[in-house]
Amino acid sequence: MPKLTDTQSLILSRAATRPGNLAMPLPEGLHGAAAQKAVTAMITRGWLEEVDADLRRGEPLWRETGDGHGTTLIATEAGLEAIGIEPVAASAVASVRKAKPHADANLAPTTGETDTKRPVTIRAGTKQAQIIALLQRPEGASIAEIVEATSWQAHTARGMISGALKKKLGLRITSATEEGRGTVHRIG
Repeated sequence: MPKLTDTQSLILSRAATRPGNLAMPLPEGLHGAAAQKAVTAMITRGWLEEVDADLRRGEPLWRETGDGHGTTLIATEAGLEAIGIEPVAASAVASVRKAKPHADANLAPTTGETDTKRPVTIRAGTKQAQIIALLQRPEGASIAEIVEATSWQAHTARGMISGALKKKLGLRITSATEEGRGTVHRIG
């Protein structure tokens, strides 16, 4: 595990608890040149990433870009690994964040609701993180394997895949029937 300063540990641990792994706002008392130096060092090491801020969701700004937009900071997979968070959960959250900008921003919501949902953080050591780890394996996982790993009923495992992973997190999950295993699901 890399050697982190107290400030770096604090920024990353707070980001791990926030929706979408947002590193903003920075800890109280960290501003100006000290904040710039800390953030630049963390970006250089690959622990933080500067991304477009979604002002509709109220994401705090790191800096303004001058064209009426701004950027915010998120903890990367490497940053979360630096503080001991499982890489599986970190990569799933990172893929959700990266999938959002590709959506067509010009489409209006069809239900009349506003887009106020915040990205979900996946906690390490949860059954959701276990299932994501199983689905990320090259061989994937069948419902029977997920049931065995989680002690859930089959309908609960299927509901987790279709509801939480596909709809809520936006993960691309493929399914294929394999002889001897039945339907096998994979993230990819």
